[in-house]
Amino acid sequence: MAKNLTEDAVCDMARDILGLADTDDVRAGVGQLTTFNQFGFSGAADKPDGWYLPKNRNEVAVILETKGSSVQLKQPQVDEILKNVHIAQSQYEKVVGILYNSEDVRVFKGDKEVRTAAMLQRVSYYLSLFTVDKIDKERIYSLTAKINNCLHFEFGIKSLYHRMIFTACALVAERYGAGLNRLKDLGYSTFHTAIHSTLSKSLAKSRSQNMKIDILLEEYSDIKMNTTDNQNAINDFIDWVVEISECVNSNEWRGEDVMGIFFNEFNRYKKKSESGQVFTPEHITDFIYKILEVNMDDRVLDATCGSGGFLVKAMANMIHEAGGMETAKATEIKSQQLYGIEFDREIFALACANMLIHKDGKTNLEQMDTRTEAACDWMKSKHITKVMMNPPYENKYGCMTIVENVLDSVEPHTMCAFILPDKRLEKASKVQMKRILKHHRLRKVIKLPEDLFFNVGVTTSIFVFESGVAQAGKEFFACYMESDGLATVKNKGRHDIYGKWADIEARWVDVVLKQSGDTTCQWINPAEHLSYQVPQKPFEISEEDFRKTAMDYLMFQRGIDTKQFNDSLLSTMLYSSQVNDGEESVSVVMKKGGTVDDGN
Repeated sequence: MAKNLTEDAVCDMARDILGLADTDDVRAGVGQLTTFNQFGFSGAADKPDGWYLPKNRNEVAVILETKGSSVQLKQPQVDEILKNVHIAQSQYEKVVGILYNSEDVRVFKGDKEVRTAAMLQRVSYYLSLFTVDKIDKERIYSLTAKINNCLHFEFGIKSLYHRMIFTACALVAERYGAGLNRLKDLGYSTFHTAIHSTLSKSLAKSRSQNMKIDILLEEYSDIKMNTTDNQNAINDFIDWVVEISECVNSNEWRGEDVMGIFFNEFNRYKKKSESGQVFTPEHITDFIYKILEVNMDDRVLDATCGSGGFLVKAMANMIHEAGGMETAKATEIKSQQLYGIEFDREIFALACANMLIHKDGKTNLEQMDTRTEAACDWMKSKHITKVMMNPPYENKYGCMTIVENVLDSVEPHTMCAFILPDKRLEKASKVQMKRILKHHRLRKVIKLPEDLFFNVGVTTSIFVFESGVAQAGKEFFACYMESDGLATVKNKGRHDIYGKWADIEARWVDVVLKQSGDTTCQWINPAEHLSYQVPQKPFEISEEDFRKTAMDYLMFQRGIDTKQFNDSLLSTMLYSSQVNDGEESVSVVMKKGGTVDDGN
């Protein structure tokens, strides 16, 4: 490194290494003439040497202080950078301070100095200092349970879905820069208005593209509370929401790792949702993604999308395959490759929030009824290549009509997976099933663990159809995943507490794709069955059972009441007998002379 560089030369060097340049979303650069006051920090005349200031105040800001190469980075220089960090903290919760002299670099995460690379890095390196490195699922479950109880008992929000929508809107607002931590101790009205204002203003562009934002805002505005004067409860709620938001922003996020926990934890408090919906466990959405061999170029549909679990999982996996959130392909995936329909207005609002929490305001979600011709026309226009769904099971919600409409509305040879009760196809109208199988082919049935939907009391299978291809009497493959390795945790639902699922999933993906490799594998004639057939246990009878049955029959022929006879015999043995206890045996001698020896 060259010696005796001036402060200006070091500043220019830092600009190039960090990559500080203005963008549409960030003011970034170096110089020694611009004051904090000119950046909007009222009353602050100090001049930073370099800055990275996102327009979204919820993101990480970086402040740079440079010195000539001959100046050592000691306490006076540290005090200078920390002073500027504190100024930035008046508007940004997350601030990184960098002190640099061309040879040495000292980095501060807020007030605390942290160990980093010895050489100055790109600015993205320092932004990642605030990224959660590992998602603690147990912590998220705990936080979500606390949020649910707080909204229920402290705020008096009785409706489960209103509690979910309120929390989801707070998470969306935090993700879009509301800075909820700055709203502590300011009262409920300020807190409530800030969330609504952030949703409305920050999502203006998304609103022009999709009116779903208006539905989310309307549902949020309609939520009523019994009390709003508990400031401690408001502050606790803010802390919990901010922590969950940080996990969603983690590099470890894989779609449902966080949001699946959030939605499933809330739904644990109901055996079944008010709209006949059963929310799909996160590990099963991932399993279906894999057995359908979805890839980053697919166009994915969930025509009863509920809270959006399948779509979020698909988005996460497809973007991961594409190389990450910053790629052009990621934008294309979010805007052109994910499609959902949800009929229930409240649940539709949750689906919108779920996508928005992940910085996606463009996903094609529509509030409509999949049973209608309008929905069919909409699906036909999207050129879908994969379908992943868990439709409502009851007839009153049109379960099989939904399945048939989806199959009829997607491109030929589209692989479509539906989670349905085990015998749902066999209980459907024979006319309807004949019509479905005339145009579409049932390819695979995977019976799922019987305790998967333990809180609903229904056993299910994944039914995989190929659209536009007649069954023509051809057999279909079936198998039975008897266990997913998850265990029920008291008051927390089912979890992979023993870490078994990864291996179980890999094995069953292999079985399903190869259509072999397990003793439960079957090939079934659709004319005989439309479900996995659990093998019947062979009929067995013991000699004792045979004798008992024969004796019962003889007594029946003689008009003897079996129960009365048994009671009389027991009474006689207990109360009308003599017990002899010898050294080697115990015998019971009946008064009438009968002896029963126990053989000891």
